[in-house]
Amino acid sequence: MNKPRFSRWVYWGTVIFLFLPLLVLTFYSFNEAKSFTWQGFSLRWYLGLFAQWMSPESLQSFFIGVEPRELQQIVLRSQAIWGAVGNSVVIALGSASIATVIGTLAAIGLNWYEFPGKKYIQSVSFIPLLLPEIIIGVSLLIFFRSVLHMELGMGSILLAHTSFVLPFVIMIIMARLGEFDFSIIEAARDLGAKETDVLWKVIIPITMPGILSGFLTAVTLSLEDFVVTLFVQGSNSVTLPLFIFSAVKRGVPPEINALSVIIIVLTVILMFSVRNLLKYIVKSK
Repeated sequence: MNKPRFSRWVYWGTVIFLFLPLLVLTFYSFNEAKSFTWQGFSLRWYLGLFAQWMSPESLQSFFIGVEPRELQQIVLRSQAIWGAVGNSVVIALGSASIATVIGTLAAIGLNWYEFPGKKYIQSVSFIPLLLPEIIIGVSLLIFFRSVLHMELGMGSILLAHTSFVLPFVIMIIMARLGEFDFSIIEAARDLGAKETDVLWKVIIPITMPGILSGFLTAVTLSLEDFVVTLFVQGSNSVTLPLFIFSAVKRGVPPEINALSVIIIVLTVILMFSVRNLLKYIVKSK
């Protein structure tokens, strides 16, 4: 039997193409210089990333030969980066939490209950999955400013992110509900369980892997979103993608390379932790 050599070449070529940029990014995060010219191994940009919490004496000891003005710039960049990270995390967790609650209830209703306009609502709820993000961003901007007369800022970004991650949450949870054995619910009702008891003690626990997957997907989509956020941002609501985009015009700060490597490591740890958690949840049912 012939070995699928071509398939393996395509597979490894794809893997290298996807992961080589991450390896290059990791390599240059340890570069002593700001440029892409290698000048020696250094952890200075990892330290610079946390410069806002370091004393001036510690900064000077780690950045020997660097002028005080440039040290001040490093501190200011550290403050700006972590401010953008904080905004992104708040928006991501907030929008994902709201979308998960609404999406779970919507998925349950669309999957099991009959009501007027169900097919219409089900079709409309998935339209944002097909629309370009620029259309979503423009429409939300017009809606916030013309209809709601809302000031753009963290609130508008939160609502915008909730609206465009919600269809993804509904889709993931409905896929999980599609594998649900409805006879379990009927058995619970026959035993005298109320609708709220069926929801909290039967449906939610069994659907938890899908709910958790939907929540994490929503967090990921929110953290990396740029286009929609660009349209609905305010003056004091810069997220990490917007900060990086604005910094690219002047040259990406080397601290961003260090932050990216930290995010990659945390993502890998979270991925394996969630995988093990989902396996445990499934086995315990």
